Amino acid sequence: MVLGSGLVAGGFKEFARDDRYVVFASGVSDSTTQDKAAFEREEQLLEKTIREHADKTVVYFGTCSVYDPSQRELPYVAHKLAMETMLEERHPHYHIFRLSNLAGSTRNPHTVLNVDIDDAVALCSHIMRSGSFRNQVVNIANSINYAVPEIIGALETILHKKGNYDLIDKGSNPEIDTDPIADLIRVLDIRFDKGYLDRSIRKYYSPE
Repeated sequence: MVLGSGLVAGGFKEFARDDRYVVFASGVSDSTTQDKAAFEREEQLLEKTIREHADKTVVYFGTCSVYDPSQRELPYVAHKLAMETMLEERHPHYHIFRLSNLAGSTRNPHTVLNVDIDDAVALCSHIMRSGSFRNQVVNIANSINYAVPEIIGALETILHKKGNYDLIDKGSNPEIDTDPIADLIRVLDIRFDKGYLDRSIRKYYSPE
Protein backbone atom coordinates (compact mmCIF):
# COMPACT_ATOMS: atom_id res chain seq x y z
CA MET A 1 0.00 0.00 0.00
CA VAL A 2 1.23 3.47 -0.90
CA LEU A 3 -0.27 6.64 0.59
CA GLY A 4 0.34 9.80 -1.42
CA SER A 5 0.51 11.04 -4.99
CA GLY A 6 3.76 13.01 -5.29
CA LEU A 7 7.30 12.24 -6.39
CA VAL A 8 8.07 9.80 -3.58
CA ALA A 9 4.74 7.99 -3.85
CA GLY A 10 5.25 7.57 -7.59
CA GLY A 11 8.71 6.16 -7.03
CA PHE A 12 7.32 3.45 -4.75
CA LYS A 13 4.36 2.51 -6.95
CA GLU A 14 5.58 -1.11 -7.16
CA PHE A 15 4.52 -1.44 -3.51
CA ALA A 16 0.96 -0.28 -4.17
CA ARG A 17 -0.40 -3.85 -4.01
CA ASP A 18 2.08 -5.21 -1.50
CA ASP A 19 0.12 -5.78 1.70
CA ARG A 20 3.25 -6.19 3.80
CA TYR A 21 3.94 -2.46 3.77
CA VAL A 22 2.31 0.92 4.14
CA VAL A 23 4.56 3.39 2.34
CA PHE A 24 3.61 6.70 3.95
CA ALA A 25 4.37 9.27 1.24
CA SER A 26 1.54 11.68 1.98
CA GLY A 27 3.30 14.22 4.14
CA VAL A 28 4.15 17.91 3.99
CA SER A 29 6.34 18.53 0.94
CA ASP A 30 7.32 22.19 1.43
CA SER A 31 10.09 22.40 4.01
CA THR A 32 9.64 26.17 4.31
CA THR A 33 5.95 26.11 5.23
CA GLN A 34 4.65 27.20 8.60
CA ASP A 35 1.13 25.97 7.89
CA LYS A 36 0.01 24.29 11.12
CA ALA A 37 -2.99 22.77 9.36
CA ALA A 38 -0.69 20.93 6.94
CA PHE A 39 1.32 19.52 9.82
CA GLU A 40 -1.85 18.48 11.63
CA ARG A 41 -3.17 16.69 8.52
CA GLU A 42 -0.02 14.61 8.28
CA GLU A 43 -0.05 13.86 12.00
CA GLN A 44 -3.68 12.71 11.91
CA LEU A 45 -3.09 10.52 8.87
CA LEU A 46 0.00 8.93 10.41
CA GLU A 47 -1.92 8.27 13.65
CA LYS A 48 -4.69 6.61 11.62
CA THR A 49 -2.16 4.56 9.66
CA ILE A 50 -0.47 3.33 12.84
CA ARG A 51 -3.82 2.48 14.39
CA GLU A 52 -5.25 0.61 11.41
CA HIS A 53 -2.15 -1.23 10.17
CA ALA A 54 -0.48 -2.71 13.23
CA ASP A 55 0.32 -5.87 11.26
CA LYS A 56 2.19 -4.09 8.46
CA THR A 57 5.59 -2.43 8.21
CA VAL A 58 5.10 1.34 8.02
CA VAL A 59 7.66 3.16 5.88
CA TYR A 60 8.07 6.82 6.80
CA PHE A 61 10.21 9.48 5.16
CA GLY A 62 11.96 11.97 7.39
CA THR A 63 14.37 14.65 6.25
CA CYS A 64 18.15 15.05 6.24
CA SER A 65 17.52 18.72 7.02
CA VAL A 66 17.81 17.70 10.67
CA TYR A 67 21.58 17.81 10.12
CA ASP A 68 21.55 21.30 8.58
CA PRO A 69 22.22 24.06 11.13
CA SER A 70 20.35 26.58 8.96
CA GLN A 71 17.24 24.37 8.76
CA ARG A 72 17.16 22.69 12.15
CA GLU A 73 14.88 25.26 13.81
CA LEU A 74 12.26 25.27 11.05
CA PRO A 75 8.76 24.09 12.06
CA TYR A 76 8.93 21.51 9.25
CA VAL A 77 12.02 19.85 10.72
CA ALA A 78 10.57 19.80 14.23
CA HIS A 79 7.38 18.29 12.81
CA LYS A 80 9.21 15.54 10.92
CA LEU A 81 11.17 14.61 14.04
CA ALA A 82 7.94 14.45 16.02
CA MET A 83 6.41 12.12 13.42
CA GLU A 84 9.46 9.87 13.58
CA THR A 85 9.13 9.69 17.36
CA MET A 86 5.42 8.88 17.11
CA LEU A 87 6.12 5.98 14.78
CA GLU A 88 8.98 4.68 16.92
CA GLU A 89 6.88 4.76 20.09
CA ARG A 90 3.56 3.48 18.74
CA HIS A 91 4.28 0.95 16.00
CA PRO A 92 6.15 -2.38 16.23
CA HIS A 93 7.36 -2.56 12.63
CA TYR A 94 8.78 0.36 10.68
CA HIS A 95 11.50 1.81 8.49
CA ILE A 96 12.35 5.50 8.75
CA PHE A 97 14.28 6.85 5.79
CA ARG A 98 15.63 10.36 6.11
CA LEU A 99 15.75 11.65 2.55
CA SER A 100 17.90 14.39 1.13
CA ASN A 101 16.55 16.62 -1.65
CA LEU A 102 15.41 14.50 -4.56
CA ALA A 103 15.88 14.93 -8.29
CA GLY A 104 12.99 13.69 -10.38
CA SER A 105 10.01 14.57 -12.53
CA THR A 106 7.87 16.59 -10.14
CA ARG A 107 5.69 19.68 -10.02
CA ASN A 108 6.94 20.48 -6.53
CA PRO A 109 8.83 23.80 -6.82
CA HIS A 110 10.39 23.47 -3.37
CA THR A 111 13.03 20.83 -4.09
CA VAL A 112 16.72 21.09 -5.00
CA LEU A 113 18.43 17.98 -6.24
CA ASN A 114 20.92 15.92 -4.26
CA VAL A 115 19.99 12.32 -5.07
CA ASP A 116 18.07 10.81 -7.98
CA ILE A 117 14.64 9.52 -6.92
CA ASP A 118 15.37 6.25 -8.76
CA ASP A 119 18.52 5.71 -6.69
CA ALA A 120 16.70 6.61 -3.46
CA VAL A 121 13.93 4.11 -4.26
CA ALA A 122 16.47 1.42 -5.14
CA LEU A 123 18.23 1.86 -1.79
CA CYS A 124 15.03 1.95 0.27
CA SER A 125 13.44 -0.98 -1.58
CA HIS A 126 16.49 -3.17 -1.09
CA ILE A 127 16.55 -2.37 2.63
CA MET A 128 12.83 -3.09 2.99
CA ARG A 129 12.96 -6.43 1.17
CA SER A 130 16.15 -7.61 2.84
CA GLY A 131 14.82 -6.80 6.31
CA SER A 132 17.94 -4.87 7.20
CA PHE A 133 17.81 -1.74 9.36
CA ARG A 134 14.40 -2.76 10.68
CA ASN A 135 13.03 -0.30 13.25
CA GLN A 136 15.91 2.07 12.58
CA VAL A 137 16.50 5.51 11.07
CA VAL A 138 18.59 5.42 7.89
CA ASN A 139 19.93 8.37 5.89
CA ILE A 140 19.32 8.11 2.15
CA ALA A 141 21.46 10.73 0.46
CA ASN A 142 24.29 11.39 -1.92
CA SER A 143 27.51 11.04 0.02
CA ILE A 144 28.76 14.18 -1.76
CA ASN A 145 27.27 17.56 -0.85
CA TYR A 146 27.04 20.15 -3.64
CA ALA A 147 27.36 23.83 -2.93
CA VAL A 148 24.46 25.89 -4.26
CA PRO A 149 26.69 27.81 -6.75
CA GLU A 150 27.88 24.44 -8.11
CA ILE A 151 24.30 23.28 -8.69
CA ILE A 152 23.37 26.60 -10.31
CA GLY A 153 26.42 26.45 -12.57
CA ALA A 154 25.58 22.94 -13.72
CA LEU A 155 21.95 23.92 -14.41
CA GLU A 156 23.05 26.99 -16.37
CA THR A 157 25.44 24.94 -18.49
CA ILE A 158 22.98 22.15 -19.28
CA LEU A 159 19.93 24.39 -19.80
CA HIS A 160 21.93 27.01 -21.73
CA LYS A 161 20.33 29.71 -19.60
CA LYS A 162 21.61 32.26 -17.12
CA GLY A 163 20.00 31.97 -13.71
CA ASN A 164 18.28 34.87 -11.96
CA TYR A 165 19.17 34.58 -8.29
CA ASP A 166 20.69 36.16 -5.20
CA LEU A 167 23.04 34.15 -3.02
CA ILE A 168 22.54 34.37 0.74
CA ASP A 169 25.33 33.06 2.97
CA LYS A 170 23.69 30.96 5.68
CA GLY A 171 26.90 29.24 6.70
CA SER A 172 25.26 25.84 6.20
CA ASN A 173 27.36 22.73 5.60
CA PRO A 174 25.36 19.72 6.78
CA GLU A 175 27.16 16.44 7.41
CA ILE A 176 24.99 13.45 6.51
CA ASP A 177 26.25 10.06 7.65
CA THR A 178 25.77 7.54 4.84
CA ASP A 179 28.41 5.08 6.09
CA PRO A 180 25.79 2.50 7.22
CA ILE A 181 24.62 2.09 3.61
CA ALA A 182 28.03 2.43 1.93
CA ASP A 183 28.20 -1.29 1.09
CA LEU A 184 24.68 -1.23 -0.33
CA ILE A 185 25.53 1.78 -2.51
CA ARG A 186 28.37 -0.29 -3.99
CA VAL A 187 26.22 -3.40 -4.40
CA LEU A 188 23.59 -1.42 -6.33
CA ASP A 189 26.34 0.25 -8.38
CA ILE A 190 25.16 3.76 -7.55
CA ARG A 191 27.99 6.07 -8.50
CA PHE A 192 28.06 9.08 -6.23
CA ASP A 193 31.02 10.50 -8.10
CA LYS A 194 31.90 13.90 -9.57
CA GLY A 195 29.66 13.29 -12.56
CA TYR A 196 26.53 12.46 -10.55
CA LEU A 197 25.26 16.03 -10.45
CA ASP A 198 25.48 16.50 -14.22
CA ARG A 199 23.93 13.09 -14.92
CA SER A 200 20.97 13.82 -12.64
CA ILE A 201 20.33 17.24 -14.17
CA ARG A 202 20.55 15.89 -17.72
CA LYS A 203 18.20 13.02 -16.86
CA TYR A 204 15.38 15.19 -15.54
CA TYR A 205 15.93 18.76 -16.70
CA SER A 206 17.82 18.71 -20.00
CA PRO A 207 15.83 20.20 -22.91
CA GLU A 208 17.66 17.94 -25.37
